[in-house]
Amino acid sequence: MTNSDNGQAAGHRRVIVIGSGPAGLTAALYSARANLMPLVFEGVQPGGQLMITTEVENYPGFEHGIQGPELMDIMRKQAHRFGAESVYKNIVKVDFSSAPLKVTDEENRTYTADAVIVSTGASAKWLGLESEQKYMGYGVSSCATCDGFFFRGMKVIVVGGGDTAMEEANYLTRHASEVILMHRRDEFRASKIMQERAKSNPKITIMMDTVVEEVLGKEEEGRKSVLGARVRNVKTNEEKVIEAAGFFTAIGHEPNSMLFRGILEMDENGYLVTQPNSSRTNIEGVFACGDVQDHYYRQAVTAAGSGCMAAIDAERYLEAKEFEESQSHSKA
Repeated sequence: MTNSDNGQAAGHRRVIVIGSGPAGLTAALYSARANLMPLVFEGVQPGGQLMITTEVENYPGFEHGIQGPELMDIMRKQAHRFGAESVYKNIVKVDFSSAPLKVTDEENRTYTADAVIVSTGASAKWLGLESEQKYMGYGVSSCATCDGFFFRGMKVIVVGGGDTAMEEANYLTRHASEVILMHRRDEFRASKIMQERAKSNPKITIMMDTVVEEVLGKEEEGRKSVLGARVRNVKTNEEKVIEAAGFFTAIGHEPNSMLFRGILEMDENGYLVTQPNSSRTNIEGVFACGDVQDHYYRQAVTAAGSGCMAAIDAERYLEAKEFEESQSHSKA
């Protein structure tokens, strides 16, 4: 059986979850426990941003912390235990114009569903340095709230010039002995009040007109650690080494929402818009959760909470739809 795009029809589900990570897997868990037998498209790199996080110490229930990939594996197994099924393929096209809702994978197979939960997350923007990727999770981070605790009494670097960078730098002063805030331009893009907070903080040293050429570090017995950064002044071309134990890139995040452009309502930055106190999008039967619709908190625990909300919203939507259909049939 084929559809109009000559793709294979791959079956119907009550609920399809697009994306994994804490939001998607929690949505799958709750949907599975509601006997909705969800199908989860985890993509070719399942687990979301926690897959590149080493130690997670702020997720409730793990007193001594847990490795990010291990936490995702536990969440996945828990969802599977109640009947969720994972497919390690990407969704490349959706059709939400009519019921049933349709999603198509990279092999041009189309699946249909009564409800779809979008949990495709967001990706941190990076500087694009090879050394930055090398030490990611070993001193290089994009989340001060997640990793600031590991740098108590240490010197750290924050790169960025917007509100996010100011927030990260100010937060890190709670833990670090000194924060070096670097920006490539001669003025910040951040709001005036956020700039004033950073400039008035005695623990923050500001370096303008500065770009990072290389993150410096070492590797001993398989253990990596950051030692600092080699930086360059863009006006004088003078290079110097700044010693630091942590390196935080704070140049923003980008929601993984391109697939839904022109279909689901988004804000000016591409984050999916949901109704107040709800995970409902502008399309009936489509729900969104996690970092693809949350540009403020961006924590594993808040993503998991919103995944729970999306599953409950989807379950109640399907129940209401079933009731309406039964009422119309009885009247007929």
